[in-house]
Amino acid sequence: MGSVLMYVWLLVGFVLLIKGADLFVDGSSSIARLLKVPSIVVGLTIVAMGTSAPEMAVSVSAAIKGSNDIVISNVLGSNMFNLLVVAGGCAVIKNLPISKDLKRRDFPFSIIVALVLLLFCADGLFIGGGLKIGRIEGIVMFALLIAYLVYLVFAAIKNRTEAGEEIKVMSPLKSVIFTLIGIAGIAFGGDMVVDAATDIAKTFGLSDVIIGLTILAVGTSLPELVTSLVATRKGENDLAMGNVIGSNIFNILGVAGLSGAISPYSVGHLSIIDLCLFIAVSVIIYIIVRMRNKIERLPGIAMVLMYAAYMVYAVMREIM
Repeated sequence: MGSVLMYVWLLVGFVLLIKGADLFVDGSSSIARLLKVPSIVVGLTIVAMGTSAPEMAVSVSAAIKGSNDIVISNVLGSNMFNLLVVAGGCAVIKNLPISKDLKRRDFPFSIIVALVLLLFCADGLFIGGGLKIGRIEGIVMFALLIAYLVYLVFAAIKNRTEAGEEIKVMSPLKSVIFTLIGIAGIAFGGDMVVDAATDIAKTFGLSDVIIGLTILAVGTSLPELVTSLVATRKGENDLAMGNVIGSNIFNILGVAGLSGAISPYSVGHLSIIDLCLFIAVSVIIYIIVRMRNKIERLPGIAMVLMYAAYMVYAVMREIM
């Protein structure tokens, strides 16, 4: 691939990813609204899966192509970006209240699944298999995601009467068309981004870990950022924070899990460090949420600065 074409394909891939995710979210969210599903469940499921679809496309494609380091680094980089920049950025714009269900159920679950990923990555050390996610572990993680989604669906059915807000929706046919076109854009865009990003990484002598943590993680997390910022400005706080937590759960169980189920991949020691950092940051923010029941502007600014420091650390360890 020519040097100029690499950047062209990367840009085109990201456009397809972002626009595809945008159409998918519009279409699937409209379907959810037609079914009168509450905002918190929409954020945790439909919107979270839609905005995490780029990570899914990139990581599954990378796993199939054998770019193992991209899989886990893209997941961890995206989750760190979601938690610190997306949630933090929303809090900078407006204090971000946290719902009771999110605080008691979904946020703790997101920390638990991160611990499960850490356990599955490291269990091979005890049986001589090294750091990796095998097919069985991938299937178990994906099964956990299905169980979680089924639980949320039943919770949504039970609380359908709570979704009384009047929100403009598209027709059922238009909603389905938007959803299908969005999926197609995500699939093609993900494949293009993996190919171009891998070639660029090789050109600059960068490892798959750093390219996954930076350009891929930020690029594929743009749908989460845009969706949550818009939701916050419109006062849809449950949708905004539900999108962040739901996306992080989906990235770990769905993206990392399905990638392992399709094509087992190894996990580098640096990715283990990043995973431990993510768990530590999640616990810190959860403590703030438990104490304050919201994320205010000052903690939001601190979260964004924490991400900047993390990026400096990730780049410096690559250079040194």
